[in-house]
Amino acid sequence: MSHRIERLSLKGEGLTGDGLTVALALPGEEVEGEAENGRIARPRIVTPVADRVRPPCRHFASCGGCALQHGSDAFVAGWKTQVVERALAGQGLEAPVRPILTSPPASRRRAVLAGRRTKKGVLVGFHARASDVVTEIPDCRLLHPDLMAALPAAAAATLLGASRKGALAITVTRSEDGVDMAVAEAKPLDTALRTDLAALAETHDLARLSWNGEQLAERRPPRQAMGRAHVVPPAGAFLQATEAGQAALTQAVREALDGARKVADLFAGAGTFALPLAETAEVQAVEGSAAMLAALDRGWRGAPGLKRVTTEARDLFRRPLLPVELARVEAVVIDPPRAGAEAQCAEIARSDLARVAMVSCNPVTFARDAKRLCSGGFRLDWVQPVDQFRWSGHVELAAQFSR
Repeated sequence: MSHRIERLSLKGEGLTGDGLTVALALPGEEVEGEAENGRIARPRIVTPVADRVRPPCRHFASCGGCALQHGSDAFVAGWKTQVVERALAGQGLEAPVRPILTSPPASRRRAVLAGRRTKKGVLVGFHARASDVVTEIPDCRLLHPDLMAALPAAAAATLLGASRKGALAITVTRSEDGVDMAVAEAKPLDTALRTDLAALAETHDLARLSWNGEQLAERRPPRQAMGRAHVVPPAGAFLQATEAGQAALTQAVREALDGARKVADLFAGAGTFALPLAETAEVQAVEGSAAMLAALDRGWRGAPGLKRVTTEARDLFRRPLLPVELARVEAVVIDPPRAGAEAQCAEIARSDLARVAMVSCNPVTFARDAKRLCSGGFRLDWVQPVDQFRWSGHVELAAQFSR
């Protein structure tokens, strides 16, 4: 029985009119294959569309690290832009949507690898689609070459620290000073393992190595550039996925808040936006993680010529900044996690603020929060889609709101 692909899911997988999920299929294609649990995992493409291309990576068929290498660059860019436009339309919103900015191949500077022991040795790579199987990725087209060079270190860590039952989660991050590796779901530390891991960090020239949340070695502080400042984030901390993506989002935020002299950065993280903005404005950085704020503060203190940056550790989901607090600044940048910032946007809508820059990794919650701001008297001036998770179903964006 053949099926027609009507559209893509938000994960980038094909969806049929009768609700089947079809891996590696594009809208308009006719496919055949055996459905199991509402999914055709290995479809045969009967009528391919013109947007289908040969995947640039030889691992694509088996690896779950990418979802859309079988679609042309133009198709993927158009689809991700439509995801943003449809999310806005779903809330009754319209705004100019700028051309999407896509990060180049081999530029991902942060990834979570899976490491699994086998009878013959170890496997390090990404999980296969909808599977616990680990696919090795020696010719990955996604990761920065510095992360590819860290695969042997990840393999050595897996050999030392993985049980035969589960997989390690190995976060590798490229820094200005080498690879920062944070290993989770690993064997507990003992004296012998500590000694072996210290030797591993030395042998593989890691900048920093952490194990189940404990820092074992810091041979060089793994710095990240944020404007003119250099920050050493906590091990495994959130970081924009590519340098190009961070630059695109930062430029959009700068544009949206141009001329503001006092700014609040909400969900500030380790200073991705606060520190560049501090080149021209005083910044109040608010973030739930005290460790992230401590890293931000050290980065600010070490960067000459920046205006004053103050920090506050605060759960903005439970305790959003109120209008009386927002009155102390001229503008706000807000970069919430995927769940969005419904409570905080309600308070911004009630405030007298005239300008807001919003950054989002989820167009659906962004549109919901944008609706709240617009209902409170803001106008959505423009939206800038940014694709730094190339070949995935993810799309990020920055936007400007003004009264």
